Amino acid sequence: MEWGEWQELPQFGSISPKVLSELLDGGQSFRWEPAVTDQRIWQGVFQDIVLQVRHQPDFQLNYRLLAGGAEHEAVRTYFGCERNWDLLSDNLPWRSDHELKASMDTFPKLRILKQPLGETLFSFICSTAKQIPQIKQCCLNVSKRFGKELISGVYSWPGWETLASVTEMELRDCKLGYRAKYISAIAQTLAREQDFETKIQNKGFDEAKSMLMELPGVGEKVADCVLLFGAGKLEAFPVDTWILKAMKRIYNLENWDSGKVAHFGRVHFGKYAGLAQQFLFARERMLSI
Repeated sequence: MEWGEWQELPQFGSISPKVLSELLDGGQSFRWEPAVTDQRIWQGVFQDIVLQVRHQPDFQLNYRLLAGGAEHEAVRTYFGCERNWDLLSDNLPWRSDHELKASMDTFPKLRILKQPLGETLFSFICSTAKQIPQIKQCCLNVSKRFGKELISGVYSWPGWETLASVTEMELRDCKLGYRAKYISAIAQTLAREQDFETKIQNKGFDEAKSMLMELPGVGEKVADCVLLFGAGKLEAFPVDTWILKAMKRIYNLENWDSGKVAHFGRVHFGKYAGLAQQFLFARERMLSI
C-alpha cells in the first residue's frame, strides 16, 4: 500500500494537541481515532477519504491521504480552511462574557468541522441517548457491514441510497436499537429526494431546521447539530445535557427547556453562536472530569 506524502494543511494555523483532540474526538465527528502506530497521529474517514493528521513542532498540522488521493480540496473544506476562525472567534461577546472568555482561553483556536451532511445526519441520529464511544461503535458497525472497505479495516459510510435497501432488523443488528427505525425511514425518504441535502445547504437557518425536523427522529438538538457540523450554519446552537448544565451554571437559566436555551444562545452569542457553544461545551466537559 502506497500512502500519500505528508503536506501542510494550508490556512489552518497552529493548534495544541489538547484542542486537536477536542476537535476530532469531542463530539463533532465520530470517525476519528489515534493511529495505532503513533498516538501523536489521528486517523479519520469521511466520504471515500481516509487521512491522517499530525503536529509539526510549531503546532501547524500536516496531513496525508491514505485513500481518496485526489481529494485534497475536500480535506481543506472539511477542516474549515476557507474561514478565518480567529476573526469569527473575535466577533463573539468574550469581552463582556467572562465565562465565554475562560472557555476560549482553555481551548484556543477551536473551530467547527465542515462534514458531509448526510453522514452528519446519520451520526447524530445515532447519538440520541448515547455516549461518544457508543456512537462511534454504531457508525463503525454500519460502515463495516454496508460500506466499502477503503483500506484495511477502514470503511466508508454507505450512504442513504444503500441504507434504503437495508431492513430495520439488519440495522438493529448493528446495535442501533430504536434508532434503526428512524434511520430506515430517513433512508427511504432521502433515497427518493436526492436533492434534499443541497436544499438544506442552500436554505436559510430557520427553513433548513424546519425541513430537518420533518424527518423521523430528528428533534431540535439533532437538527442544530446537523446544521452546525454538516451545513456550516454557525448560528445553530445545539443544546445537550452538557450545554444545559453550562447554561444553568453560567447564566442562571433555571428550569429552562432546551428550546428556550437554544434561543437564548443564538441571541446572546449572535450569528456565530455555534462556535461559542463548542467552547462552552468543551470546557464544561473538562470541568466535570
